[in-house]
Amino acid sequence: MTLVQLRYLIAVVDANLNITAAAARLNATQPGISKQLKLLEDELGFQVFVRKGKSLERTTPAGVEVIDRARSVLVETDNIRSLAADFQQQSDGELHIIATQTQARLFLPRVLGVLKAQYPALGIRQSYFSENPAASASESESVDLSVVSASEHESVGSPAIPLYRWRRSLLVPAGHPLTRLGRAITLADIAEHPLVSYPSMARAGSSVSRAFTLSSLTPRFVGTAQDPELIKSYVRSGLGVGLIAEMAVSASDGADLVAIDIGDLLPTCTAWAVLRRDTVARRYTLDLLRLLAPRYSLQDISRLLRDGRPLPDRPAPWWSDVQAHEPVVPLHPAPVPAPSNVTAFPAAHVRRGGC
Repeated sequence: MTLVQLRYLIAVVDANLNITAAAARLNATQPGISKQLKLLEDELGFQVFVRKGKSLERTTPAGVEVIDRARSVLVETDNIRSLAADFQQQSDGELHIIATQTQARLFLPRVLGVLKAQYPALGIRQSYFSENPAASASESESVDLSVVSASEHESVGSPAIPLYRWRRSLLVPAGHPLTRLGRAITLADIAEHPLVSYPSMARAGSSVSRAFTLSSLTPRFVGTAQDPELIKSYVRSGLGVGLIAEMAVSASDGADLVAIDIGDLLPTCTAWAVLRRDTVARRYTLDLLRLLAPRYSLQDISRLLRDGRPLPDRPAPWWSDVQAHEPVVPLHPAPVPAPSNVTAFPAAHVRRGGC
């Protein structure tokens, strides 16, 4: 068997057994893929797929085991290539990041520009978390780094590095009754008004929903959007009051919107960088992590990825502190072998789409 056959096999499985779609993704031909799959089955001595005419209907029980092992082989092959590239001090490659729109637009650009200046040949591909959990789960399997948020006591999986802490803000039209209370706002005050927010905050079981439930209140979410600018448009149109991340509040929002500080009425959140558990991190990925979380050294991060050793106990800064400091270009000491985190961690349980 060959690596090409294994790549074709996995591509077909990931395309829901649609050989035509797999061929388009691989820039190959449908007959070529079919031929290689048949050669693989002939060598194995059993069928990986049950066929119906010329179509693949389902995977056989034996095929399921072959596919699992094929994935492991391909991951290890890519790991070897990554190790070789770093040992040769190659700076090219592609870094794939998935994040919420808020993180992607307001947090990541400040460090990606610095990283790109340091690695001019590096390609950067960025994806957004989908509102469809299944789609997000599938997408995150192919990324190098996920940026997610979770409230206290929520798990984001491992290996993960805390980046910064943030709070929510309440956004209302100028002159709204909540701006004229003359006292500190309460959850009961907020619950009296229709809300627009991110899908993650509106979902049942979110930290926001739990906070209202603990106060015997029921929030009324009348609209959701991944894009904070769309939430602001909803607020301007009178659909409801906005509940957004403090990072999304800007002086450029205009005089028609007012951001109300709600303090710790709702649980604070932490933004995390979560890495794939089964791949070797390239040097540019390590440098990105150092830009995102400069309070940790290269050695701290390498030990986490290689050995699962906990990071030093250094509280994540608040968003206001992150915003006030420009990212510093990582220094490059003597070359350090890329850490292997292939088998050290269990499956990550990422809270898709934010806190």
